[in-house]
Amino acid sequence: MITAKDKLIIALDVDNPVRAVELFDELRDYAGMFKIGLQLFTAAGPDLVRQLVSRGGRVFLDLKYHDIPNTVAMAGSEATRLGVSIFNVHASGGSEMMKRAAAAVSETAERENLSRPRVIAVTVLTSADQQTLGQIGIAGEAESVVSRLASLASESGLDGVVASAREIKRIRETVLKPAFLIVTPGIRKAGPAADDQRRTMSAGDAIRSGADYLVVGRPILAAPDPASAAREMVDEIAAALADAPPAADFGERSRSQSVY
Repeated sequence: MITAKDKLIIALDVDNPVRAVELFDELRDYAGMFKIGLQLFTAAGPDLVRQLVSRGGRVFLDLKYHDIPNTVAMAGSEATRLGVSIFNVHASGGSEMMKRAAAAVSETAERENLSRPRVIAVTVLTSADQQTLGQIGIAGEAESVVSRLASLASESGLDGVVASAREIKRIRETVLKPAFLIVTPGIRKAGPAADDQRRTMSAGDAIRSGADYLVVGRPILAAPDPASAAREMVDEIAAALADAPPAADFGERSRSQSVY
């Protein structure tokens, strides 16, 4: 049975591996997974991923692969060998790129007897708004763009998407697969956003909206007591889960998801 802790992914958005491991040790009782993104991966490399996995940590590798299909497929194979639980690509890379990535991951996992990570697609970054989309030539409301990209990711064999909580309902209406994961960043306390995240929502509201996993960085890492902040976040998730219908846990989703 999934717990509130399992739904929290803490983003280790720091600049050195020593601090990352300290936070991992401090917060592992309050999170089901830890995200390693561009900053930390650039500073520490794949050895840090291996270290956390070897210590029993589950890792969301947030590098947002976006390149030619063969390059992304090969990167996906390497992510599989690292032992990550989830990694992501940009849905805007297109169907062939996503299909090749999904196929490479499944083939590598089966051939080398490895656990298959979930491959999810980034739709529209939570820092983007209508003006941002217009600047890069994308017409339409963010919700419509997210819905279209989520549908493309599903049709391409991916396991889910990264999306703002504000688009969850639209995604669920578009992608009619119970096992399709929605991983939601941009989680903030209630009130106006104070940083570059624009399409945000509180943890409780995101869970009630149907998010499977919440990615939280600054509200925990920047708190005077990160452990206390993480505990409060888990309590908020637990309260929301009590109001929400039960959902399959990560393991159940993984077992029920087709292998492409």
